[in-house]
Amino acid sequence: MTGLTRDDIDHILKLIDGSDFDSLKLETGDLKLELRRKGAGPATAAPAPSAPAAPAAPAATVPAPVVASGGGSEVPAPLLGTFYHAPKPGAAPFIKVGDTVTEDSVIGIIEVMKLMNQVTAGVAGTVTEILAPNGELVEHGQALIKVQPV
Repeated sequence: MTGLTRDDIDHILKLIDGSDFDSLKLETGDLKLELRRKGAGPATAAPAPSAPAAPAAPAATVPAPVVASGGGSEVPAPLLGTFYHAPKPGAAPFIKVGDTVTEDSVIGIIEVMKLMNQVTAGVAGTVTEILAPNGELVEHGQALIKVQPV
């Protein structure tokens, strides 16, 4: 028993299709699944951890901020998944309206297939609006927050 159904694989394919990733290599038990977009090079394997670790929280590559009407910038979602404002339930949010952010400031987390991906602002400035609701599905490219650049 592999633990993955055809529906699971179809879901993974949809997530890859809606992301900026060119390839995915997944190993779970005896199952080894490698997916690559047409024309992409071979997937590179990450080194295996030497000891069990906490769930990964890779940083997602943020597409370039989009200039919004009114002069601010909208920070788009780098991938499809569930957007969270805080690192865990009940914790303080990463940012709030009025906060100053840098390009590397974490503005939230997008969960995809139980992996937590940190999302950075990609632009320096003051947060003027938080657009994506906490715990809701966001699409690739959907505006998450608005920032007034400095």
